[in-house]
Amino acid sequence: MASNPEFVQYIADQLAPAGQVTYYKMFGDYGVYLDGKMFALVCDDQLFIKITKEGAALAPQLPKALPYDGAKDYFLYEDVDDREHMIAFVQATCRELPMPKPKKKKGAT
Repeated sequence: MASNPEFVQYIADQLAPAGQVTYYKMFGDYGVYLDGKMFALVCDDQLFIKITKEGAALAPQLPKALPYDGAKDYFLYEDVDDREHMIAFVQATCRELPMPKPKKKKGAT
């Protein structure tokens, strides 16, 4: 089952004060980015956030789950209405994630 675009937009709106939030459709679901770092997936209208040490320290009670078959564990973040906590959690997670590698230009030698 694919995710509802309105749910993904709601997540983006909730996180807007944290920085530049973007999302891209991927195989019927969505990858979510903060300031260029992919930190989460939205699958079947559920928010899955990458597991980091900082995130685990901030919210040790969060359950871990697989967003899709064959994936690594992610935190299943269910309280998307608590904007303040979600922003703090996502910012802590993103601090620990590396910046994405720059894309190679096509035709470059």
